[in-house]
Amino acid sequence: MTAKDCGNHGKGRRQLIRRLFGCLLVFLLIVLITILIIWAILRPTKPRFILQDTTVYAFNASSPNFLTSNFQVTVSTRNPNDRIGIYYDRLVIYATYRNQQTTLRTALPPTYQGHNEINVWSPFIYGNMVPIAPDFSVALKSEQAAGTIFMVIKIDGRVRWKVGTFVSGRYHLNVRCPAYITFGSKNNGVSVGENAVKYQLVTRCSVSV
Repeated sequence: MTAKDCGNHGKGRRQLIRRLFGCLLVFLLIVLITILIIWAILRPTKPRFILQDTTVYAFNASSPNFLTSNFQVTVSTRNPNDRIGIYYDRLVIYATYRNQQTTLRTALPPTYQGHNEINVWSPFIYGNMVPIAPDFSVALKSEQAAGTIFMVIKIDGRVRWKVGTFVSGRYHLNVRCPAYITFGSKNNGVSVGENAVKYQLVTRCSVSV
């Protein structure tokens, strides 16, 4: 074999590699465009959350700058999409007062939610002697003495969208549920056991994805 033949053979091999690489790029581009078109047609809608009720088992703000609380909350979520499923990953729920976290984070079980399905969670969220800012402590006692405390139940985590066999990457999920906790008369709630009171709230939560 002459040097000229070797050169032609090497040149042909490089051209073949370029063609294969070009075909692979075109194939990936077609797949990507197809996924984007399907995504644009289906237009996934973020899930809807509702805080249904809150059961107060303990709420003690008598210690200066500390709060002890124990709640059980019932939260429902609905997938409004007709053709898109939702995977909920690494969800945690907790309570806040004036943007300060007042309970520990409670993990919610990972789950898959099909088209137009509804899921309901009833976790306990609690905190024992949680430090709070001095000015917040004063405001908290004042609101409790007045009979109503405004708190926010928050859910943070990740979601994935499922379209057919395609599953998207993870997106941040942030849910904010307003909760007005009433103290004093138990007429506003339902007694649960000796010391707990359940309050029916049914408030819609704000959701960002």
